[in-house]
Amino acid sequence: MKAVTPPATPASLGVPGILTILELFKPVTWFPPMWAFACGAISVGVTLDGNWFLLILGLILVGPMVCATSQAVNDWFDRHVDAINEPQRPIPSGRMPGQWGLYIACGWTVLSLAVASFLGKWGFGAAVIGLLLAWAYSAPPLRLKRNGWWGNAACGLCYEGLAWITGAAVMLSGSRPNFTIIALALLYSLGAHGIMTLNDFKSIEGDEQMGINSLPVLLGVPGAALCACVIMLGAQCILVALLCAWHKPWQAMTVLLLVLLQGVLMRRFLKDPIRHAVWYSGFGIPVFVSGMMVCAFAVRGVGSTS
Repeated sequence: MKAVTPPATPASLGVPGILTILELFKPVTWFPPMWAFACGAISVGVTLDGNWFLLILGLILVGPMVCATSQAVNDWFDRHVDAINEPQRPIPSGRMPGQWGLYIACGWTVLSLAVASFLGKWGFGAAVIGLLLAWAYSAPPLRLKRNGWWGNAACGLCYEGLAWITGAAVMLSGSRPNFTIIALALLYSLGAHGIMTLNDFKSIEGDEQMGINSLPVLLGVPGAALCACVIMLGAQCILVALLCAWHKPWQAMTVLLLVLLQGVLMRRFLKDPIRHAVWYSGFGIPVFVSGMMVCAFAVRGVGSTS
């Protein structure tokens, strides 16, 4: 009997499939910057009349474009670490052959800049900084992720602060948001530094072998877990104080209650950080980001400085 030749697949042809590319982009990671962008858009109090196109374009930029680019860049330069920690990922598993991971990262960077060019100078500038941080985080010679302090700061700023400022600037037709909005964006970037640490508990083995000094490697598991909690709670406590100073008592009380709820959840996380990091990400982080929206509505309509 004559053998039947199986049909060619994208991988067998040296081309990654659509689902493999989508997995490389990690759509689940797009939510935080898209949420921050929405918070920024809401915080300036501009109506959506005539601004729907810019809003949708901005959401596409910060999520499926810039964030997806950062994931592709990270997967390419982390392919040797992922071979230890997550061998099923598209690149170490071979489902994304050759240098396709690098080609996609470069191509999506260019497309992201093209989309950002429609969002005014502040929207475009924020996108440029975000993309530079994405490459600096993963790629040599900087490879900021080799030090957990710098790497987490870059991710927190890119995922939360820049996305928030972009949302505000886009709705202000390219004008610069004022100090109040920038302060919120930066404080939530600081809080996100702690969130980024949660992702490092699953990759300690590979990080140690490849010389990546994530906070769990630098501080040990208990120390890194406590540090993450202190940073997340500390940033939000400053926000509560600012809301009080801005005469927003009900919003301040709401954020304080959310902080207390996170503290309760953190008690379980701290008992076994490696085991409960994913659990806390699923339950604690939604509480954290809920406070972002509360703050956005609290300062709604503060406008721009230009």
